[in-house]
Amino acid sequence: MDDRDTVIDTDADVSVALEANDVPDREFGEQDVADSAVDEPGSVAESLRGLIVYLVENLIDDPTVVDIDVDQQGAVVQITVHVPPDDLGKVIGRGGRIAKAMRTALMIAGSRHHVRVSLDIEGKTERQV
Repeated sequence: MDDRDTVIDTDADVSVALEANDVPDREFGEQDVADSAVDEPGSVAESLRGLIVYLVENLIDDPTVVDIDVDQQGAVVQITVHVPPDDLGKVIGRGGRIAKAMRTALMIAGSRHHVRVSLDIEGKTERQV
């Protein structure tokens, strides 16, 4: 007998499911609308705001000076972070690495709610402080 003719079933559950035709009618990773938690638009924006608040407050020295504005229009959420100029480098990071990581985290969190997220990081002017 050749090795190609030998079939080793290491997962009996998979073979039983395939034999019973219990394979769902949808593609891998696809969700039904009923399966996903459809949130109200305000709650999606607030959960994304909470993520940015957590990340930014752990990066800078005085978290009370941070202002975060969130604006949702349909399936687009715009987040603007205002930090003092002294802390701007801590939030952006060398070469923008921290900012890019925060944008990536927001993109992933937003995709779970079917929204597109944009993040702007700005230094506060003296009038805003």
